[in-house]
Parts: sequence; structure tokens; C-alpha cells
Amino acid sequence: MVFTSQIFLFYFLPLVLGVFYLLPVRGRNAFLTLCSYVFYGWWSPWFVALMLASTVIDWYCGIAITAPGASERQRKAGVFVSIAANLSLLGFFKYFVFAQETLNRLIEAFGGEPTVLLYIVLPVGISFYSFQSMSYSIDLYRGHAERAKNFTDFSCYVSMFPQLVAGPIVRYQEIAEQLHERPQRGELFARGVLNFATGFSKKVLIANTMGDVADLCFGAGSISPAVAWFGVLAYAFQIYFDFSGYSDMAIGLGQMLGFQLPINFRSPYRADSITDFWRRWHVSLSTWLRDYLYIPLGGNRGGTLLTYRNLLLTMLLGGLWHGAQWTFIVWGAIHGLSLAAERVVGKKAFYGALPHPLRVGATFVLVLITWVFFRAVDLESAFDYLGAMFAGAGSPEAAAVLAGRVFEPVYLVVLAVAAAITWTGVETERLVERATRSSALSLGILLLFAFAVVAMFFQAENPFLYFQF
Repeated sequence: MVFTSQIFLFYFLPLVLGVFYLLPVRGRNAFLTLCSYVFYGWWSPWFVALMLASTVIDWYCGIAITAPGASERQRKAGVFVSIAANLSLLGFFKYFVFAQETLNRLIEAFGGEPTVLLYIVLPVGISFYSFQSMSYSIDLYRGHAERAKNFTDFSCYVSMFPQLVAGPIVRYQEIAEQLHERPQRGELFARGVLNFATGFSKKVLIANTMGDVADLCFGAGSISPAVAWFGVLAYAFQIYFDFSGYSDMAIGLGQMLGFQLPINFRSPYRADSITDFWRRWHVSLSTWLRDYLYIPLGGNRGGTLLTYRNLLLTMLLGGLWHGAQWTFIVWGAIHGLSLAAERVVGKKAFYGALPHPLRVGATFVLVLITWVFFRAVDLESAFDYLGAMFAGAGSPEAAAVLAGRVFEPVYLVVLAVAAAITWTGVETERLVERATRSSALSLGILLLFAFAVVAMFFQAENPFLYFQF
């Protein structure tokens, strides 16, 4: 089930909200957990068993870590089991096929006979809830959080459907109090509706349209440089409005249920360096990688070379977290090397002497180049597409036909709107804040939402890009 579907919008969500507010407060977390399992099990019921297993393991690890009189050895054992269990589940389901394919390539390189691949279905959103559940045990061990009062509350935290399958990655201490005492104000609910409406419109009207362009361009064998750049620009807008739109909807749904979830995007394409980009893009992941990987590796405490190593390792693993493909590893490596290079000049870009608009433009071009690896199906396709961006590829006649399909007025208009919002618009958080004080702006958002709902009926199902991670 996805947010941009009829079943969710007209059946699941109204039923959940209606029953939720009819129940006594003490029963709402249990009901929300049950609804979250239904939501998650819509793709495949066995996904629920996997998530429940992870939840049970981390619940008992939390008990072991915080048990009165527990020795340091017992506490370390508890956090070790939690980390090992979550990474084992994630590693098996996400990277087993990748490991088989890599091994087969090595076998073939030495003249051997490759083995038969065993394909495994990747559970939706496993990367998100594994990181979230694992952070609970680590924070208990560090003393940064208190143990959940009961299993129902902890299950609600892990499985909460608004942010279950694509984030933001929420840490337990961020919503611990809200699990017991959260406001049920009409104003918060109204903000939630506006956040959800905004995110829904971004996804359906902009991300899906730009996705059509990106699919045409990245799937073409003959393409001109202008169309290739247009295609990667469309993909940049697709992934941004897709993922930030999901985050807006998750935050809005949380507010409708009384929760305040963390902001996940802060106008990342306005960054003037790669360091600045990672302060703005997928904030919950970048801070998770910083606190649970970069700092434990040593951060910047071991000298210059070790700092660069830690940055590169963190971003390599961050790339691998996104997907079991060499393209994601290369994407992470480019960002890691860029972050390390910017450390040399004080966390600023090498083009830091340029005027701010040019720094933003240069950073965006670098991000566009890295998005090619993120979007391409393999490394060969990525390098072919990069070559096409500068020299074109294939038949000029076929490339001209593709240009006619890509440069349609509707695509040009949507791309222009996306660019205007990206570089001159306000963030959703501020837009909703203004809308709560302006009836006209609120009405405009709701009318746009109504238009997006109508448009949804004419679009093929298009799940959120980050569901695959």
C-alpha cells in the first residue's frame, strides 16, 4: 500500500483516523501498531513476521542493556546481539544476491563455471526500520535514551506506518514522550492535513511527471547531449520531489496522529558545497551515519588521514545502504571523496571564492553527475550516459525523435515549476506555517491537492523511489 493510492486515501486512512480518535488514549498505541502491521503486510504478509522478529530481538536486548545491576559485559552483549541481528537480517535480504553475482564474476574471470543464483525478495523498507530499531539499543547503551515502558509502545515506535518504509529515520528519544503524552489539538491536525496535501501534490504532479522524462532518457540508446542533460535534471527533480514529498506526507500523517516527526529535507539543491548538501539532504540518514558510524570509526579525532578515511568509509557504506549495486558504491565514493576534499579547505568547496549563486550552481552540477550513477542500472550504463551528456550517443535521427518526445510542453512546464520551487520557493515547513495563518493559502494547497487526487486516477501506480531501499 502506498500513500498515493485509492485504497490508502479513501479507505485505510479515514478508517484509521476515525477509529483512532474514538478509542481511549491508552488503547491508541496498540491500535496504531495493528494498523501499521496491516499497512506493511499489504505488500506481503511475511514482511510483518520479519519486522516483528527484529522488534522482539531489540526489545529484549533493551531489557538486557538496562537491567538493574547488569554488568558492563552483559550490557555490551545486549547491544552486540541487537546490532548483529539487525545487520544480519539486512545483509542477508539486501546483499545476498549481490554477493552471489560478485562471486560469479570472480569465478568467471578465473575460467570457472558460475553458480546458479538464488533470488531473494527484498522486504520493503527494511533498511529504514532496521536502522531505527538498532539505534534504540545503541542509545540505551550510551545512556541517550530510556527504555520503552512496554512492548506495545516500542512496537508502535518501530512499526509506525507514516514513516515505516521510507523514513524519516526516527530515534526513540525523539518521540518517547509523545508515545504517552502527545497533543490532540485541532491546529496540529490541520497542519498535518496541509503537510500531507503538499507532499502528495509534489509526488503526483511533479515527481511522477519528471519520472516519465527520466525513464525515457535513461532507457534510450540514441540521445543528444541536450536531451541527456535534460534527463538527468528531470531525475534530480524526480528523486527530490518524490522523497521529500513522502517525508512531507509522513510528517503530516504523524501530526494527524499527534506525533511530531523530524524534518528530513532543507532545500538541498540550494547547497553551496557537498558538505552543505549533506546537511540538507535526507537529514535523518546523514545524522544517523554521523552518530552511529562516522563518530564510532573515530570521526575527526585521529588526525587528518584517518578523518578522510572515516569520511570515505561512511559514505561508501551509505551508498551501499541505498542498494546492493556497484553504482551505489561509486555514488557513495564520489560523495565521500568530495567531503574529504572539502575538509582540506575548511569544509568549503574548492570553488568557494565564487559568488554564492555560482557555488550553488557548481554544487548542483556535481550532484547531477553523481545522480547518473544512482539512476543507472549498472556501471556500464552510467558511463555510457555520462558520455552521452558530453558527446551524444547513437543515431542522430533516433536522438531527434527522442528529443521531440522529451521536449513536450507539459514536461517543460513541470520542469520549470520544479526549478522555481527548488530555488525560489519556501520549504514545506514554512509554507504550512504561513498557511495556518492564511485561509487563502490553505485553500490553494487544498485545491492543488484535489487536482493531484484527480491526476492520480490517470497515472499508473508509481511507488516511491526510496521504497526499494
